[in-house]
Amino acid sequence: MALFDEQSLKLYNSMSGEKEVFTPINPGHVGMYVCGPTVYSNVHLGNCRTFISFDLVFRYLKHLGYKIRYVRNITDAGHLENDADSGEDRIAKKARLEKIEPMEVVQRYTIDFHNILQKFNNLPPSIEPTATGHIVEQIEIIKEILEKGFAYEANGSVYFDVMKYNESHHYGKLSGRSLEDMIANTRELAAQSDKKNPQDFALWKKAEPQHIMRWPSPWSDGFPGWHLECTAMSTKYLGEEFDIHGGGMDLKFPHHECEIAQGEASTGKNPVHYWMHANMLTLNGKKMAKSTGNNILPEEIFSGNNNILDKPFSPNVTRFFMLQAHYRSVLDFSNEALSASEKGFNRLMDAYHQIENLPVGESSSISVSDWKQSCYDAMNDDFNSPILIAKLFDAVKFINSIKEAKAKITSEDKEALQKTMKNFMFDVLGLLEKTSENEESTQKQLSATIELLIKLRAEARVNKNFALSDQIRDQLQDMGIQLKDGKEGTTFSIE
Repeated sequence: MALFDEQSLKLYNSMSGEKEVFTPINPGHVGMYVCGPTVYSNVHLGNCRTFISFDLVFRYLKHLGYKIRYVRNITDAGHLENDADSGEDRIAKKARLEKIEPMEVVQRYTIDFHNILQKFNNLPPSIEPTATGHIVEQIEIIKEILEKGFAYEANGSVYFDVMKYNESHHYGKLSGRSLEDMIANTRELAAQSDKKNPQDFALWKKAEPQHIMRWPSPWSDGFPGWHLECTAMSTKYLGEEFDIHGGGMDLKFPHHECEIAQGEASTGKNPVHYWMHANMLTLNGKKMAKSTGNNILPEEIFSGNNNILDKPFSPNVTRFFMLQAHYRSVLDFSNEALSASEKGFNRLMDAYHQIENLPVGESSSISVSDWKQSCYDAMNDDFNSPILIAKLFDAVKFINSIKEAKAKITSEDKEALQKTMKNFMFDVLGLLEKTSENEESTQKQLSATIELLIKLRAEARVNKNFALSDQIRDQLQDMGIQLKDGKEGTTFSIE
């Protein structure tokens, strides 16, 4: 019997606003789609929290024995600056500013995205499709929606007709909005707009002459709307109906609302059975924003090259910190919170490594089987990782009590305790074994040595000894250490 037959998993469905018993469409199989990044800049920490949250979901479903197909897309075209239907393509804009090809931008930041998630020990998805790789599928869906009367063409662009759709469906049901309220709060359409109504959204946009990224279609040389790619790729790889769709809370409207409308309009079916949304990450109590400087990149946390934290924190500790809050809760990132998480992480790892040497007796002071079920109960309650971690710390207290001869454990229970902690710490939470003190010391010494070389390079530049300055930079680069000069000094990253 598979574990999923023994455990009753409930998850919070954003559509109903309630926790529901998870029942997959096909018994024993799960289809899950998560909206991936738009690759025009380094992945930011808030995005990482979302992907770590759904990595937890992926891991637990695998642990329960489900055969799961996890699809997470890469947006490499069609995402305009204001998330609507105007402005410049984010990737094309970056390419124009840096005078490189758009696909160079895509490659650079896709690699960064993968590197960062690998450091966080995220499992790769089953399939990672790209928007540009599915233009044909998107065009076919547009044809289907046009044929069914839920879209219209205007001057080479194609728009989804929200008013027409709302006559037979409910546009706004995921976000809890009514179309009447949306209309009441909307300004008049600009005179040059091709839309019938402000709420309509683009399925296909005719490219202006200066638009770099364009493809031929029956309507014009242009590009697909941002919302359409997820409908095309989820349908192709998971079917017209699938189990779970996830993403950040900020995508609920309009992105996910538009996905529902496109799916129902093209297939006549409700595309997603369970909608899941991860909440935001704040920094020192305020929203993260590059424009205000209240922002930190993952690599700056790992290296310690920032003005926010007192010291570097490992990806392992940072992941543990994020999992100490429920995925639907707002989580505030601060130096104090990271420091507390590091202490807790070390306590947990140290206790786990002590299980092997615990003395055994003829009886146990606690029921290990009940404690084990309490760990499952936590995860079965909408993937409640903070409660799970609290249960793991109950085990830490028990382990310490045995060491102090204040509690006892049988050989069988000791084995069960060790296996359960291993399963939940490493397989489900995705933590990695703590590095040894020698490895940590070496890492600190390496960072200090690089900082010394950065200071020597800065002195060489002041003294106009550019040959020495370049030599230090180039030789560090040959060793896989990249220096980056900025307004506030030089930082480094280790490839």
